[in-house]
Amino acid sequence: MSEDQSCILHHFSHYCSLSTAEKALLVSLEESPTDIKAGSLLWELGDPAGEFCTLKSGWAYSYRHLENGDRQILEIYLPGDIIGLREFAFSQRLESVRMITDGVICHFPHKRLLEVFRQSVPLTSVVFAITSRHQALLTERLVTLARRSARQKTAHFLYEMYLRLRQTNSHTDGQFRLPLSQEQLADILGLSPVHVSRTFSLLSEEGLVFRDRHNVTIPDLQALAAVGEFDDCYLNDDVRPLFELSA
Repeated sequence: MSEDQSCILHHFSHYCSLSTAEKALLVSLEESPTDIKAGSLLWELGDPAGEFCTLKSGWAYSYRHLENGDRQILEIYLPGDIIGLREFAFSQRLESVRMITDGVICHFPHKRLLEVFRQSVPLTSVVFAITSRHQALLTERLVTLARRSARQKTAHFLYEMYLRLRQTNSHTDGQFRLPLSQEQLADILGLSPVHVSRTFSLLSEEGLVFRDRHNVTIPDLQALAAVGEFDDCYLNDDVRPLFELSA
């Protein structure tokens, strides 16, 4: 696989500059890609956990089902993300993961991560940065679920997705594809599907967000960020200053 085709390389390059050897090591993690259909289950809660996977293309989500049948979506995974990092120290899966769209995944065992740690300090730092960001995303999601209004929840989530997509695609320009159903959005935001629909209608009436099926347009990014009371500090994940200090 070439460097230009590697989503994980684009993702890691967002954090710091990489050497030729480090780029080759990352590209090797995307060997033997597997096509996978929308709706496919990658693993279930309680399954043995002995490997990660990189999401070369497509979207996925992690979730937990409650005893009453409700579902809470925990995290959205985008192209270039590593899925399963939180389970590195566990023998069983802590959550279920399912594809949102058709995509391509590349499995690699935990021991491959140890190779990364042995061969590259910068890549090790980036892995820790990615793990820290996953934790920050979950913390922010908890605050959203517990304390923000439906209008704030939706604005905050949309702006967050825009920023995350912009990290690997600088040409989003206030427009992006959001391949989530009404039910999936409801399970992310802790709302009912009807409430999600009403909230999007309200944001549209205010001229803040326009949605045409799975296509989202944000005319004024700063206005939407203000509505969501968005502070992007938890997405500020540039680790370059660490290497400048150690130089």
